[in-house]
Amino acid sequence: MNILVIGAGAVGIGLATSIASQNASVSVYARGKTAKAIRKNGIKRTGLFENIEIEDIPVYEDYDEIPENNFDYILITSKTTANENISDNLNSHKNILKQSGKIIIFQNGFGNDEPYLRYFSKSQVFCARLIMGFTRPERNISEINSFSEPILIGSLQDEDPHQLQEIADIITSSGIECEITDEVDKHLWAKMIYNCALNPLGAILDVTYGKLTENPYTIEIMDSIIDEIFEVIKSSPYETLWANADEYRDVFYSKLVPDTYNHYSSTHHDLQNKIRTEIDSLNGKVIQLGELNNVNVKTNKFIYNMIKAIESTFEN
Repeated sequence: MNILVIGAGAVGIGLATSIASQNASVSVYARGKTAKAIRKNGIKRTGLFENIEIEDIPVYEDYDEIPENNFDYILITSKTTANENISDNLNSHKNILKQSGKIIIFQNGFGNDEPYLRYFSKSQVFCARLIMGFTRPERNISEINSFSEPILIGSLQDEDPHQLQEIADIITSSGIECEITDEVDKHLWAKMIYNCALNPLGAILDVTYGKLTENPYTIEIMDSIIDEIFEVIKSSPYETLWANADEYRDVFYSKLVPDTYNHYSSTHHDLQNKIRTEIDSLNGKVIQLGELNNVNVKTNKFIYNMIKAIESTFEN
């Protein structure tokens, strides 16, 4: 099995190392200092699971360098802000994927398959849900510091995901449980509700998830975000794992947030480093669907605008 990982951040390095440890042929698309570090030192997975080190990994810095008709899978592990660029480049280099090849998107947010569906058939594009904590202490090292539930892989386009069982089994064999699901939409929305309520607000206020649940003002904001998202889901073709917002909030405040009390969001990390966030794939997607279905999403819109206002102060 030949696999190309596009996005050499913490998630990409972690998955690439895991899969390569099971004798699959893994290549990485990376650039600049990250590409140099991987060529020099290989890639490593550390943290909760067995530490793994892979010395020789092919690295490509240009799509023109990537061999044609070579890959069974392309894993998209970049930030969602790169999807337009990546999907355009893959469209211009379609021959790097075998005719039967698949694209699997390992990202936050919802609807991340849409840029790829412009160019590839729905039978080729799949999505994964991760509830894990990855950090990158060095450019070629991924540290897994939390793991709540198995990785889930499925289709948002009603395609049979069980054809991906082989790659799910490989990931599981590396120590990270991975499963195929016919309900990936429900699980992606479950993660969306959690991320939309916590990520931007914690980033704006510079606090952990747990701190947000100790302030009546932030609780009111999060409750409103959650209410709006459930109204959006109700008005759309999608579903999630809870019948209503109240049922979700019981789990949110009693288990989900306490389990990640000391966590700072990826949005917080991005703002601290003055780089663009993934807000368009989070609250931005809620706003898009709300406007499409005539649902009032004013709290999500306010939080979205706050993040965009902060981003607008960045030089790039």
